[in-house]
Amino acid sequence: MQVREITEALVLSEDIEFKLAPLPDDLEDSEPGTPLRIENPGRPGRLHIRPISEAGVPSVEGYHDPDQRGRILHSFANHELQAVELFAWALLAFPGAPADYRRGLLRILQEEQRHTKMYIARLRSLGGELGDYPVSGYFWNKTPQITTALRFVCAMSLTFENANLDHTTESAAEILKAGDEKTAAIVEQVHDDEVGHVRFGWQWLEKLKKPEQTMWEAYCENVTWPLRPALGRGRVFDPGGREAAGMDPEFINLLRESQRNDREKEEPHG
Repeated sequence: MQVREITEALVLSEDIEFKLAPLPDDLEDSEPGTPLRIENPGRPGRLHIRPISEAGVPSVEGYHDPDQRGRILHSFANHELQAVELFAWALLAFPGAPADYRRGLLRILQEEQRHTKMYIARLRSLGGELGDYPVSGYFWNKTPQITTALRFVCAMSLTFENANLDHTTESAAEILKAGDEKTAAIVEQVHDDEVGHVRFGWQWLEKLKKPEQTMWEAYCENVTWPLRPALGRGRVFDPGGREAAGMDPEFINLLRESQRNDREKEEPHG
């Protein structure tokens, strides 16, 4: 089976179990096809993307209230599900990207599947189910501006997942204080995997940028509004995760100093 075939089916399918099923062992990428930019994912009715105003999520501090835990976990699962879909989307949108880049997208896609399944399993253990609450398309809403393979890693790896180094650090600590060690362990695992995802984006930023640009200049040029450096960090800042991902000290410091007071309404990342 071709990567093109399975990723198109994955994005468009309304079957969540299919989206999260292990990929075939015999995948080939010899026929990536022409660029295909899917506007919206297939979803079952209860998981159709809604405006952010209709899919509000409590801050992680709300995890101390047992009645809010399912809602927060549900949002984490939805963010990971969007990541699954968007890594598949990128394989369709950028068929001419280097083979190593495409293999990396496929590897991360499978890790995002695992994250989604971990959150869904934990949600079910607390009596919930995916689809219990409205969900937004925070990641999907940014795809019209993601027009190149470089812009994809600047958005997904170096903004969303970069910020998630901070969000997961903060969330795991708060969830642990609330006494839920099992969920905190899942969030910590997601954080550790996120380091590798950010490393992927960092390496490809270096390979795809203009030779005369610094890494920061290339990132700022290719992270497209409304995304911006300030959205690549959270309320806390995890320099160690970024160092582990290979980022240079100058980039880390500039990211740390990015102003957050002009941030758009956003959701916590799962």
